[in-house]
Amino acid sequence: MGKFYESVLRPYLFRQEAEKAHESAVHYLQFLGRFPFLCRMMEWRNLRPPRSKSIALFGLQFPNRVGLAAGMDKNAKFWPVAGALGFGHVEIGTVTYHPQQGNPRPRLFRYPEQEALINRMGFNNDGATLIEKRLGKQIRRNLKRIPLGINIGKSRIIRIEQAVEDYLKSYHLLAEHADYFTINVSSPNTPHLRKLQGSEYLPALLENLATANFERARKLGTKPIPMLVKISPDLTYREIDFIMETVLDLNYDGIIATNTAVSRPVQLRTRSEPGGLSGRPLQKRSTDIIRYISKSTQGKFPIIGVGGIMDFASAGEKIDAGASLIQIYTGWIYRGPFFAKHLARSLAHGHKKWI
Repeated sequence: MGKFYESVLRPYLFRQEAEKAHESAVHYLQFLGRFPFLCRMMEWRNLRPPRSKSIALFGLQFPNRVGLAAGMDKNAKFWPVAGALGFGHVEIGTVTYHPQQGNPRPRLFRYPEQEALINRMGFNNDGATLIEKRLGKQIRRNLKRIPLGINIGKSRIIRIEQAVEDYLKSYHLLAEHADYFTINVSSPNTPHLRKLQGSEYLPALLENLATANFERARKLGTKPIPMLVKISPDLTYREIDFIMETVLDLNYDGIIATNTAVSRPVQLRTRSEPGGLSGRPLQKRSTDIIRYISKSTQGKFPIIGVGGIMDFASAGEKIDAGASLIQIYTGWIYRGPFFAKHLARSLAHGHKKWI
């Protein structure tokens, strides 16, 4: 399927404008969800690599190491079929409390020679209220087979000084459905959002979310929902040290490293669009950050590795650097619908390439 996709289906899709192709993919995956028996059969075949064990992390069980990163299923429309394609977990969003259109189009661009994407989507999504209703209906119809992460961010219309309240509103609306939350403070496409990674705003934001999470758990008599923070690849190591000190002090459960980059490799500096870069050019930087965090925490702090995963070697590199799980997005677009399945099998059994 990989070779067929790359030689036949991908050229067809890449003739379409990038965001239109994205929307078509979402539509087709929603359509697949109308056939639950077929999805269950596909899960049986694709979800867990043969002769492998699930991965236990922050109180959850993951059938394999490969997840779908936030950004593909922004509005929680097709996540119930992700397991059928081989994903061991899926992260929806980024979800904001207020619905928003995002930045003007065009805002998604392919660079096939570099196996890269640049996006400046701007957190376009239906808003937390509508997405909560959608999740409720989906979960009633489909038992969750894989962990569902919900990635939340700041609404564009909200001033950065009011960000805490904005994130809390999304948290409270969506908490019933989340197996874990990702706090997105690192997208480059919402004005001033990355300031939330700094000392002026990050401690208060994360502390308020942690307090709400523990209070909810106490009232319900349940365990707190695992909370992760997604960081930028453009941070300095001193900035990473500050973030790690903050998340450790507040007992957060993990880090997702990394989001998209505003920095550019030499071959893209003169002709690339503004926005967040993802894909193969991010491979080394994201791995370096994973390795740095892992070494600084003696390998005891959970990391989900993202960035430039295009094959078994780049996936294995993330695991060797200290990631417990990985997520893909751009690699999925370039390698095809069953890329997650092949990666998961390769990681489980040490294959040198996916087929």
